[in-house]
Amino acid sequence: MYRKICCWMLVCYISMMTLFQITYAEGDELIVSPHGVLMEATTGEIIYEKGKDERKSPASITKIMTLLLIFDELEKGNLSLEDEVTTSAYAKSMGGSQVFLEEGEKQTVETMIKCIVIASGNDASVAMAEHIAGSEGEFVKRMNEKARELGMADTNFEDCCGLTDSSNHYTTANDVALMSRELITKHPKILEYSSIWMEDITHVTAKGSSPFTLSNTNKLLRSFDGCVGLKTGSTSVAKYCVSAVAVRDDVMLISVVMTAPDYKVRFKDAAAMLNYGFGKCSIYVDENQEKLPSLPLRGSVEKTVPCEYQGEFRHLDTQGNVLEGVEKKIKLPKEVKAPVKKGEKAGEVVYYWNDREIGKVDIIFSQNAEKASYLDYLKELYTKQFLITKEV
Repeated sequence: MYRKICCWMLVCYISMMTLFQITYAEGDELIVSPHGVLMEATTGEIIYEKGKDERKSPASITKIMTLLLIFDELEKGNLSLEDEVTTSAYAKSMGGSQVFLEEGEKQTVETMIKCIVIASGNDASVAMAEHIAGSEGEFVKRMNEKARELGMADTNFEDCCGLTDSSNHYTTANDVALMSRELITKHPKILEYSSIWMEDITHVTAKGSSPFTLSNTNKLLRSFDGCVGLKTGSTSVAKYCVSAVAVRDDVMLISVVMTAPDYKVRFKDAAAMLNYGFGKCSIYVDENQEKLPSLPLRGSVEKTVPCEYQGEFRHLDTQGNVLEGVEKKIKLPKEVKAPVKKGEKAGEVVYYWNDREIGKVDIIFSQNAEKASYLDYLKELYTKQFLITKEV
């Protein structure tokens, strides 16, 4: 009886220790910093969080929004990488991290982007803000409009570089992840710049030409396998922050750390979340490239209407499963009735793994098909009659 009781107590003890270890891995102690978020980039799913909605000063990770607006302007065609940007006296006067642009100095947009994302240049950020919006104040208005558009409910910007110590300049770890995701998924070219370790630029001023070396502030580029960006920040108010992006086996993760007590903890916590995520995450991607059958069309001059997938399918698994043997079932009607509009839903493809539905993608019409008019029916009748007469 005594041996049974001891065995039972031992089993309970082991079970409690296992539970404690799981809780430790899943809970707040994964990172030391009080605020952090781990997000999968393509789906936006949050894998880990700690104090994610607490408003804090973001320091230079503010520049993620500045870069997002720059790339939006490039996409719209309002800006090109070869355009020259002139540094104002105000932009030159920025303190903190800078690339020492002189008043009147001209650099290309591409060089300014590098100065911002690699060396965290406050002067370059303000110069770009003035070039795009006319003034930093007008640019900041656009930053806040973009934040609202992205659902960043706990964010307000007062400058474009994060140099301010104003209590009205704030965001959250969750909101930083949201704007980081928008930047890297909508404008993946940013990762070509944010993964540069060192690069030389040339200052050309009235004093002559001089080289200047940009050195990346994100030390994870050298210490964490798969890291490709994105942005660091630190002030006495914000302490140490980072939004780190890493890619392994088609999984892209965003690791945001805010208010870390020192720069070593900032990078250690970001790496801990990334390792945790890569250990848990696998992703299934179906690019849906195969051609779909055209659907029989009733009530139109056209006899069929073509269809296409609305886009690729992605499913994120965070339970450590290997997503093999995914099946998909295409669900389309036998026929459709005119009129139909391009882009309207025609059906769907449903995905299953281990007999469990894991998601779906809409199938849409790829062209318009108008409803046949009375005149169309007369023409069709005449054509049929003409063919019959010709055969006779």
